[in-house]
Amino acid sequence: MAPATCTGGSALTHFRVRVLPQVAEALAAGRAVVALESSVLAQGLPIPANREAAERMTRAVERAGALPAITAVVHGEATLGLQPAELERFLARDGVLKVAARDLPVAIAQGRDGATTVAGSLSIAVATNTAVFATGGIGGVHRDAPFDESGDLVELARSPIVVVCAGAKSILDLAATLERLETLGVTVVGYQTDDMPGFFTRSTGLSLTARADSVAEIAAIHRAARSLGRRQATLVMQPPPEDVALPRDLIDQAVSEALDEARLMGVRGAATTPFLLGAVLRATEGRSLLTNLGLLEENAALAGRIAVALAMEADTPR
Repeated sequence: MAPATCTGGSALTHFRVRVLPQVAEALAAGRAVVALESSVLAQGLPIPANREAAERMTRAVERAGALPAITAVVHGEATLGLQPAELERFLARDGVLKVAARDLPVAIAQGRDGATTVAGSLSIAVATNTAVFATGGIGGVHRDAPFDESGDLVELARSPIVVVCAGAKSILDLAATLERLETLGVTVVGYQTDDMPGFFTRSTGLSLTARADSVAEIAAIHRAARSLGRRQATLVMQPPPEDVALPRDLIDQAVSEALDEARLMGVRGAATTPFLLGAVLRATEGRSLLTNLGLLEENAALAGRIAVALAMEADTPR
């Protein structure tokens, strides 16, 4: 069966996204679907850990009773769901661009393969009416460069879906990131925690204003936001699994040393994040990779359960 196409818009807007048949059928039937990003596979994690991440995330969503759908741009076509051969190409990383929301038009017009970041994935998820998206850590405000802010934040402010993450990446200015989320009106909910997780760490010392201890409660919060017509995401922050989480002082020291090294080497802009993550990987002797894999799986599992809860509510007679 050929992939379906999702189109929509008005006289001023028009979007077109390829949707794999099984994903299109699930969305049309109101069944649970979870969007997943592809940049973590094509740029974020090293080979072969990226393959393990893909398998663990998709299986976690499936175990929860939902359908996983990796977002990307395939030969110039924005897509929700990858064919097996396409996923293999992305895992091999040959000629795959890193595509944020702003880069989608370029990748499409040039017929490129593009792995979508959080921002890029959100654009595709919203265009296809996918209600839940899972990732590792969101981007945010960079340390020592308050003008350097991830496009993830703006997309979260205009994407009315549930986003599950392990907080913002530890290399960022987490306090400033939390403040920006507040300014942008993004509802941030700690899942079974009062403290903002720090991606590699379970705690950052930054208090969250909302907490939910069950999937049903998260679903209720998101439904309330949608009933008010709010356009912002419901951002769910879940700490990394306890058995792979790293101590805060270890990560703080590793990031501090990495920042000093980046300044000396003149690393700036888009090269900063991969440089810092690589430095943290070396400083933790590879332990941060295990943390990353563990939190990706747990976030996907939670997202799957939330998607199922939202789908069940939609099926309930009023």
